[in-house]
Amino acid sequence: MYRGKRISVVIPCHNEEEGIAVVLEQMPSVVDEVVVVDNCSTDRTPAVASERGARVVRETRKGYGYAHKAGYAAARGDVIVTMDGDGTYPPDSIPLLLYVMAEEKVDFITARRWYSRNGETKSPIRLLGNAVLSGAMMLLYFRFIVDSQSGMWMFKKEILGDLDLTSNGMALSEEIKIEAFTHPGIRALEMPIYYGERIGESKLNIWRDGFYNLFFLLKKRLLLRRRRPRLRVAAPVRAPEVPVEERRAGGMS
Repeated sequence: MYRGKRISVVIPCHNEEEGIAVVLEQMPSVVDEVVVVDNCSTDRTPAVASERGARVVRETRKGYGYAHKAGYAAARGDVIVTMDGDGTYPPDSIPLLLYVMAEEKVDFITARRWYSRNGETKSPIRLLGNAVLSGAMMLLYFRFIVDSQSGMWMFKKEILGDLDLTSNGMALSEEIKIEAFTHPGIRALEMPIYYGERIGESKLNIWRDGFYNLFFLLKKRLLLRRRRPRLRVAAPVRAPEVPVEERRAGGMS
């Protein structure tokens, strides 16, 4: 719990038995619950997660977006944090993100992968792909987000109903950022974090997922509807006018 708010961490997993063990062992005490979404794993991912105290939710429809949505529905916390089960996103960043969320009074934070703790850099093709997709998002939505493909973000659960999440695949990562950063009633920001080395085999198909995400950005822009602000400010209430005669009778000048 953090400042009276329950914290849930949602981790979608497909065959991450090695990585999820490491991630759960590093989870900070401020986290109240970890929801691991088993998305059609064929290894011991669900058993490993359960043995280490996580609540396992099964989503039989294969897809990154499906897994996230199942985790959001199962989460009981006031604030939801997402990360992958492969060790690339450090759980010890969670307290810092919570501090910034509370101090800056924001509703949504996305974590930008800034620098590797072990000094390694990502492959040139991955860096190029992320740059292309993030650049396309900036051009289409006029929002400056450096790492649009980051898999770690944090949001207040109360805004979930204001996010129109249509993707059931990898594009949910960029879609939830589009929804949060373009919604007039949601305060959102991006902040840098360190990232770690991946544990286990990558499930990402760089070319297929990259082109799909680019196509989704274009489609989303065409279909993006106008939304009303989530929060409405009531008009100020004016005190009733008192007739001059009554003010004089009451001794008011």
